Amino acid sequence: MKPKSEPQYPLIDYLEKLVRDQDRGAMAALRRGVGKAPGTAMEMHRYVAPFLPKNSFRREEENYYVVAALFAYWHQGETNVAAHPPDNLGASLARLRTPDTGPSLDLRFTALLKSHRDDLPTHLRQAVGLLKSKENVPVHWRNLYRDLRNWDSEDGWVQRAWAKSFWGRATKTATESTTNDQND
Repeated sequence: MKPKSEPQYPLIDYLEKLVRDQDRGAMAALRRGVGKAPGTAMEMHRYVAPFLPKNSFRREEENYYVVAALFAYWHQGETNVAAHPPDNLGASLARLRTPDTGPSLDLRFTALLKSHRDDLPTHLRQAVGLLKSKENVPVHWRNLYRDLRNWDSEDGWVQRAWAKSFWGRATKTATESTTNDQND
């Protein structure tokens, strides 16, 4: 049986090449999209537009601009691309959970999960900024792009997957503690 291959996203491959090549000008142009409505930072078009699918819808194009801007934001000052990032943004943020950060991080994460599509870039910027500032926790950019494409799915599978990754370990630890307490 063949191992499951990772989806191909030429834009992400290109962004990773920009990091490896240390193309600071391109990365700065892409960062100008952070905090702006997707696709409104004119400097980004040169780098993103060649990767937009023909006949794509506005929402799909917005995903490209959001991911490119966040990618450049996270990689500011970085010269390497993470080899094995966590599976999704929930798993990345879970790496920051401690007894001290738990309550406030939980609130931020819940707000992210509940966010409307139009507010998502703002919540993602805050989450990526937190990952960058605290411990340079890597982000799985291909999966983030995939998840943005599916954010509005009727069954909410993206939000459930992120929640499971974020709180799953805490739940498991609590369950194990209960089991150990019962055995004493």
